[in-house]
Amino acid sequence: MIYRPVLLILLAGWLVQPAAAELQVGATIVDVTPPTFPVLVNGGMLSRTADSVNTPVSARAIVVDDGQKRLAMVVVDSCMLPRPLLDDAKQLAAKRTKISADHMMISATHTHTAPSCMNALGTDVDTAYVSFFREKLVEAIVQAEKNLQPAKVGFAVGDAEPYTALRRWVRRSDRVDNDPFGNPTVRANMHSAKNWDNVTGPSGPEDPELSLIAFQALDGSPLAVLANYSMHYFSDTPISADYFGLFCNAIQDRLADEVNDSQAVSPVVIMSHGCSGDIWRRDYTIPEDQQPQYTIQSYTDALVDIAMDTYQTVKYDADADLEMAEQRLPMKYRVPTKQRLEWAEKIMADLGDNPLKTTEQVYAREQIALHQMQETEVVVQAIRIGEIGIATTPNETYALTGLKLKFQSPLAKTIVIELANGGDGYIPPPEQHILGGYNTWAARSAGLEVTAEPRIAATGLSLLETVAGKPRQTYAAPFSDHEQALLKEKPLAFWRLDEFAGPTAVDASGAQRSATYEDGVVFFLEGADPAAEPNIRAQGRAAHFAGGRMRTSLDNLSGDYSVQVSVWNGMPNEGRETTGWIFSRDHDDALSEQGEHLGIGGTASKPGCLIFQQGNGDVVVGSTPLERWTWNRVRMVRKGDQVNVYLNGAEAPELTATVSANSGTIPHVFFGGRSDNEANFEGRLDSISIRNE
Repeated sequence: MIYRPVLLILLAGWLVQPAAAELQVGATIVDVTPPTFPVLVNGGMLSRTADSVNTPVSARAIVVDDGQKRLAMVVVDSCMLPRPLLDDAKQLAAKRTKISADHMMISATHTHTAPSCMNALGTDVDTAYVSFFREKLVEAIVQAEKNLQPAKVGFAVGDAEPYTALRRWVRRSDRVDNDPFGNPTVRANMHSAKNWDNVTGPSGPEDPELSLIAFQALDGSPLAVLANYSMHYFSDTPISADYFGLFCNAIQDRLADEVNDSQAVSPVVIMSHGCSGDIWRRDYTIPEDQQPQYTIQSYTDALVDIAMDTYQTVKYDADADLEMAEQRLPMKYRVPTKQRLEWAEKIMADLGDNPLKTTEQVYAREQIALHQMQETEVVVQAIRIGEIGIATTPNETYALTGLKLKFQSPLAKTIVIELANGGDGYIPPPEQHILGGYNTWAARSAGLEVTAEPRIAATGLSLLETVAGKPRQTYAAPFSDHEQALLKEKPLAFWRLDEFAGPTAVDASGAQRSATYEDGVVFFLEGADPAAEPNIRAQGRAAHFAGGRMRTSLDNLSGDYSVQVSVWNGMPNEGRETTGWIFSRDHDDALSEQGEHLGIGGTASKPGCLIFQQGNGDVVVGSTPLERWTWNRVRMVRKGDQVNVYLNGAEAPELTATVSANSGTIPHVFFGGRSDNEANFEGRLDSISIRNE
């Protein structure tokens, strides 16, 4: 008798346990090819039309239900989709389904050969197409919901690194271009690396992950696949779904062989657009005559092979539950100054009713539009399907932003879908605005406030925390053998330079001697010590210096000290008199007699060789040129009246200098430039260590 209450309590507790999620999935494809021609086509600087179909364009939808919540994910072959149009479509779909509007995600593939659904640069919205298109979006969600059936879900990631690369490169400080407003602001731009002599390196990282969220029926038949990849577009003849549509159709054909006879629904494959604002398919590190000669079909076939190999590794879960969260952020536009507005109004008055024909005219019209609009609202979402996370941005988002979200997500399996729930243009990280270029020129396609990127990324991370029910991860790549060896030397400070953003360079020694990045530095590029395993999440990272420096003050730095730094020079060795100063210890904005400066020589000494200078004295020159765009380890040791500089671990010094004045009273140190900002370094630095000798 004394055991009965306990038994009843245990039984009651068992009875009230929530039932496992009963996952259901439905998917469909709806043709959104325009019924009438000609039709305006988006994706170019100037307006153009199409009067025929190369490949159909589609809206591909997946609806997921766990018995408690239901959500829809739609990806459409379109360049960009305006939020008001999508809000209307979601409200209509909510009335015809059991899905609330805030549990719908609709995104664009970003094909540049689809009908125009919104104003973008020189192309207006095709109003005749929009009403037809809106109804088709609703139809896709309705049909996908009707196809719901019991399912299981899985995730896998493949590496497609050969097929994506940075299209935005940093230009040399003496090769700055003008923007459409006539100002010399372009320190970085798309495709500027066509001429290697003009550039110093890519302006950010790439994301080579080809991710798959796969849904199967309980009998193992494929139901749907949501792929995600960061590559801008291939380019095709309109009307076309570009490589996105070819990829989906090819995977569907291969999966059709795996459908059981009892499975009535054909598998649906979706290619969503990863963070690709600064990404394209051409790898500019490869010489022109060695570039792979892809057609759109051969390029797609290569991605399909990677995707199918990856698909075979998926492991499935039939008990996945769902969460979804959405937040709407008010956002200001970068409106023109009075002077720029007057400039724009004059150009448009002179143009009259004539069509736009020049880039200057396009951006003049955009200034007037931004002035009229002033502000907007953007939508950010996060979705959880079991242990799989999806974050969205309504923008053309740089690969770096996608990596911020992936690497810090509380869910290890996370993808980021851009151009979702709106077409709010490029959002370069703030440090990229300093470098200028097309992606930063104020227009409706790139007009949000400078802080838009960190605000949207922070919101995405918070929403991922909400749907995951746990905090974000702290990103930290494993320490390489070289970095561990530096730490064993007990440095005063050790900076890995692996930050996602500035202004703080974190001291990894534990001494909390942080440094500060100045404007003119970009972040999270591949570092000197790539991980042994082929995993971008474990890859060492570096900062690229493009006019700015890293600076700090070390009050306990003695006169006898050493500095070690990994150096990747981006300048041609004969590009200027001094290729670039790497390290400087001196008073701010000055060259004093005590100052000590380490750099790479140019035409004034011996191009590409290490140089050392104290004060305004003679420059001491090494003998081994550093090859451009390669990593080199440089160590400078100051003891007594002698400075030795070593290269790549050699026992013999590369150069030796005799010094007289003692710099021990100067606490200020600079990396990536000299104290007086003369001939600052152009390239990457990594793993900086400084210690007393």
